Amino acid sequence: MTQNFPVPLKQKSLKKAKKLDIHPEDIEEQFIRGGGHGGQKINTSASTVQLKHLPTGIEVRCQEHREQAQNRMTAYRLLIDKIEDHVKGKKSERAQKIYKLRKQKKRRSKRAKEKLREIKKRRAEKIRRRKPVDLSDEFH
Repeated sequence: MTQNFPVPLKQKSLKKAKKLDIHPEDIEEQFIRGGGHGGQKINTSASTVQLKHLPTGIEVRCQEHREQAQNRMTAYRLLIDKIEDHVKGKKSERAQKIYKLRKQKKRRSKRAKEKLREIKKRRAEKIRRRKPVDLSDEFH
């Protein structure tokens, strides 16, 4: 069975949708007026797309672009990613990326701490090398 989504999706998203058994007929689509910054244009045009995956109840709303078609494509991609997160949990692609970034940042902070320790050692050594001040000569 081929999945015919109402928007052209990248091959990667289509493969993900097929693996996760996501069918276009299980997705409810709504076009609504946006909110927030943008003034009159955003308040009068229904460019915001809201998708709901009926079997899981997962909802996605997209208002990133001015055009409804672009928001629609982005919303479908986000919905597929969210469903993957829901189904796979920590093994999802997005969760793996987040884990990798956190690990890298943790490594960086260890390096920063080591660098700070080295600077403190140098400063302490500098202080130790200073000549002691003789206070007995000043008051006589």
